[in-house]
Amino acid sequence: MTFTTRTTAAVLCAALAAASVPATASAHPARGRLLDVVPVSTLDTNQLVDYLGDHALDASRVRFAVDAKRITYRTIDPSGRPTTASALVVLPHNATRTPRQAAWLHGTTGHRGSVSSVSEGTDRATAYFLASAGYLTTAPDYLGLGTGPGTHPYMDGPSTATASVDALRATREYAARRGLRPDPRVMITGHSQGGHATMALGQAIHRNADPHLKIGALAPISGPFKPSLLVPKALNDEIANGVAYLAYWTVAWNRLHHLYDTPSEAFRDPKVEQLFDGDHRNEDIFRHLPATMRELLTDTYYTRLQNPTGVLRAKLRESDSYCDWRPTGPVTLYSSAGDRDTLLETSAYCDQRLKHHDARSKLIDLGADVSHGAAAKLALPHVLTDFDRT
Repeated sequence: MTFTTRTTAAVLCAALAAASVPATASAHPARGRLLDVVPVSTLDTNQLVDYLGDHALDASRVRFAVDAKRITYRTIDPSGRPTTASALVVLPHNATRTPRQAAWLHGTTGHRGSVSSVSEGTDRATAYFLASAGYLTTAPDYLGLGTGPGTHPYMDGPSTATASVDALRATREYAARRGLRPDPRVMITGHSQGGHATMALGQAIHRNADPHLKIGALAPISGPFKPSLLVPKALNDEIANGVAYLAYWTVAWNRLHHLYDTPSEAFRDPKVEQLFDGDHRNEDIFRHLPATMRELLTDTYYTRLQNPTGVLRAKLRESDSYCDWRPTGPVTLYSSAGDRDTLLETSAYCDQRLKHHDARSKLIDLGADVSHGAAAKLALPHVLTDFDRT
């Protein structure tokens, strides 16, 4: 769920001006329809080695130069209404006309400018990492982030899946314009919130969300796979950055499921809700949050979260369920005993649920000295090796 901190406000403003397309531009909007393509960068192999090195990513697998674009495409919001979203697409300069596909799903960010299509950072570097090894790589920004309108429905599995499926559809259209026919099998990986999103996207593809997409392999890293476990631990201040995660989750789920009438019902400082409008930088969000959950939440709302009922309980159970199926491809879960954000325990839960459905699943513990934030960079070389073997 890691909050990222790097952003480029000027780039975002330009992106919004260049890529904003009203959802009503067509009387019959088609999900995944490509609306706009904006150049981001072209890097040769030497530049890629330097770029990956600057972000502490393994550069030993760089084989191809890459061409990166920001795409804007049609999708739907959590209520099924037409909207738009953005993504980064990175094309390797290899000779094949049928490139293999990968998807990178990013972790938690409260700021719309801290995603790979509009900002430099580790998520963009990770997309380059995969593409430079030969994969046509799609990195969705999700709804309400990047150049997409509105606010982000944080940790909402269904809308994360639809936005990501539609990003892959738009990538296919972009590839077709270049005379390419991508392999329908998608290798999917992501970190933190993106780990949960990996399983949600995989499940959607498994359920035939798009007949042209199939699961190649899944490699979620440090995902929050059991929110119903993480919420009570966060309430007890047992989760690193738990105040930020729970505040963001509460605001986002209130927009989706109407958990409270006014912010003062949930937060001791009602202005907390304004921090999660998508326009506040992550460092500003942290600066204005209290240190403990008791300082964040009212007594009434704190008690309600201790004993969730009704829609809140139902949606928590739904959010717990993205490992309750049998993928056709292999699943390798990465986590670490040193993770104090999403906990090794939740990855073990996912592994157990997958095995219950006879899935080919394994869990790799990266070690007690590996923090939540460090897990992805350690896991990614292994992820890429497994993708190549699939």
